Amino acid sequence: MIVVTVGTQLPFDRFIRIVDELAPLAGEEVFAQTGRGQYRPVNMRWQSVVPPIEFEQMIQRCSRIVSHAGIGTIVMAQKHSKPLILFPRLGSLDEHRNDHQLATVRALDGRAGIYTALDHEDLAALITRPLAAPAPVERHPERDRLRSALHAVLQEERARLIGQAHPLV
Repeated sequence: MIVVTVGTQLPFDRFIRIVDELAPLAGEEVFAQTGRGQYRPVNMRWQSVVPPIEFEQMIQRCSRIVSHAGIGTIVMAQKHSKPLILFPRLGSLDEHRNDHQLATVRALDGRAGIYTALDHEDLAALITRPLAAPAPVERHPERDRLRSALHAVLQEERARLIGQAHPLV
């Protein structure tokens, strides 16, 4: 299964329309998280919003991810060693406030497991061919323990500060 996502903040109908046109050529099931857009796909399964746990389970099972250039999806693809096709929103088309997603794909282009599509033709070429996945993320148990400990301390401090701001009577 190919998972397509536009993220949770903005609609991206141009992208969903293009992927919907290409879905019959993909050679496998395509599922799209479409966000707040108006376009309703006809060639692929879709949902506007997918709960986070369900979305991560889909990512674990998918063969590749096709996405806007949002950092959350980039990190998720890396975490699960999934090939990622990035299709940036363009500020010039009022798909975002500026072209930072275009800058993101230019910065990531050429990295293992990350592919860039800037138009219909690029996306068609990538969606129909095998793609190499990035290398698995190297685990660092010491770093992970430190991260967990810091998270716990910050959560305790947050709870303490909230308690001070809203004392119970």
